[in-house]
Amino acid sequence: MNIESATLDRENLTLLISASVDFEQFGDFAERLAAALDCQVRERQWGADRHQWLLDFEGCQLCLHYEFYGDICWLSIERQDEFDVLVYLHSLLKPYIQS
Repeated sequence: MNIESATLDRENLTLLISASVDFEQFGDFAERLAAALDCQVRERQWGADRHQWLLDFEGCQLCLHYEFYGDICWLSIERQDEFDVLVYLHSLLKPYIQS
């Protein structure tokens, strides 16, 4: 799993992940990412240019998104009071960031 960077965005309740992601192989990337973050995959959805997976981390619901045209990947939460979960997950990604 090649992650170039990971950036927290408190205003949008997201963790932006810059990585080499092949749209056709997104499932492999997402499974490895979920395992690295100790998340359970609950649901997988995809369309012509987008993947969206529902993940669970210790009772916190997260959405993993990937958009092909923007080549952008991010984790999002719905509630401000769960932002600390994204902060913790960000710390788990640090060993995977290629600098």
